[in-house]
Amino acid sequence: MGPRLLLVPLACLALLLPPPRAAEFSPSLDSDFTFTLPAGRKECFYQPMRKEASLELEYQVLDGAGLDVDFHLLSPKGETLVFDERKSDGVHTVETEDGDYMFCFDNTFSTISEKVIFFELILDNMGEDGQDEEDWKKYVTGTDLLDMKLEDILESINSVKARLSKSVQIQTLLRAFEARDRNIQESNFDRVNFWSMVNLGVMVVVSAVQVYMLKSLFEDKRKSRT
Repeated sequence: MGPRLLLVPLACLALLLPPPRAAEFSPSLDSDFTFTLPAGRKECFYQPMRKEASLELEYQVLDGAGLDVDFHLLSPKGETLVFDERKSDGVHTVETEDGDYMFCFDNTFSTISEKVIFFELILDNMGEDGQDEEDWKKYVTGTDLLDMKLEDILESINSVKARLSKSVQIQTLLRAFEARDRNIQESNFDRVNFWSMVNLGVMVVVSAVQVYMLKSLFEDKRKSRT
């Protein structure tokens, strides 16, 4: 009876031990936005960053005449890190320091056409993942009774998380490409319809003129005398 009685306290102790914080991974730091930039306007955005982190920014012009825009990326000290002139898309990655990074989309060179712009931010090494890993390491000690390798589990979960984030990023970019291609096709469709109507109108006018000229050739213009 003695060994059987020991099972109950061990089970209760297992229930009282705090479980590993498996549900407290840091949220994804990827974000994407789509906005309309009016003609003759400039829009700027700010992103706070930490030291020795990584900022990756990708943008695309989805709609608008020329599909181009000016792009500026400035450091917290006001230094120009990236300048793209009249580009339709771009991808830039910078190693950051503490401070607010500013990036701007400039459409002041256009006086008529507004632009629809998509951009995505990918922030790496912001510090949260490292904190989660340290929290997991607290529970590695004393797990010999369960014969579990939490570090291997954490590595596998982080690998799956990174692949899922990459998949989401690729799907977002594919949607952006699809939106831009659809806008181009719709613009071409409108142009084809417009010029088809113009050609049809010209053909109707030419046909009417030809009928009138042929009819006038066979008319008897001599006046009968009374």
